[in-house]
Amino acid sequence: MSVSHVTTHILDTAAGKPAAGVAVELYARDGEAWSQIGTGTTDADGRVKDLGPERLASGVYRLQFDTAAYFAGIGTDTFFPEVSLTFTVDEGEEHYHVPLLLSPFAYSTYRGS
Repeated sequence: MSVSHVTTHILDTAAGKPAAGVAVELYARDGEAWSQIGTGTTDADGRVKDLGPERLASGVYRLQFDTAAYFAGIGTDTFFPEVSLTFTVDEGEEHYHVPLLLSPFAYSTYRGS
């Protein structure tokens, strides 16, 4: 299995464990429009390694997380039915890891390694 140029991983900080089964979509911006270029679902460790292409062109990209379905699945209300993270990619960079730290009423992110 090859690893995507962009990977992600979600930790449910309220539960203190990885968020498994979260649908994630990867989009590329083309002018004002967005095109879906990859999809995946977090594994038991909360990771998606095969989200999209092995290499991306420089540009603006977005990860969209279906947090409503995840929280509904664990019987928890949430304020954020989805989380959308927009970031830039430089095609010369080897890899981009974009983690999501998630709770029902807050989230944070950073560029991981």
